[in-house]
Amino acid sequence: MKHTLSVLLQNKPGVLSRVTGLFSGRGFNIESLCVAETLDPGISCLTLVTRGDNSIIEQITKQLHKLIDVIKVSDISDKEYVEREMVLIRVKAESHTRAEVLRIIDIFRGKVVDVSQRSYAIEVTGPASKIQAIIDLLRPIGIKEIIRTGTIAMARVAKTK
Repeated sequence: MKHTLSVLLQNKPGVLSRVTGLFSGRGFNIESLCVAETLDPGISCLTLVTRGDNSIIEQITKQLHKLIDVIKVSDISDKEYVEREMVLIRVKAESHTRAEVLRIIDIFRGKVVDVSQRSYAIEVTGPASKIQAIIDLLRPIGIKEIIRTGTIAMARVAKTK
């Protein structure tokens, strides 16, 4: 089962290396990892996507808590949360496919960020399912290159009545 972990940690050299070392040392895979500083420049938020049953995720969470520079670990998979990913895709844009490519980009609310005689570089943001959907539509036209950011996620605030 896919789990999204949100980890607050000290923004110090080597902290990310210790987190990823914890995963590789125990044979766990990281499917997506994105980290950046928060409003407090001394603290970073790491969003990590991995797979495992509840006991494995519990073990990972306990091991992360043991790292000195980790402040808080939350498995937000059980909560309502917002997730986003950004992708840059270089797709063929020959004279006979340009209109179709632009139509697909428009449907997904993407934008063209670079143009050449034979290709467009496009940017699309959204949940992983949206990213996969546009990739699936553009693949038959001819994708030349894909760069993905990885998932970032934030728990939704409980609604008050």
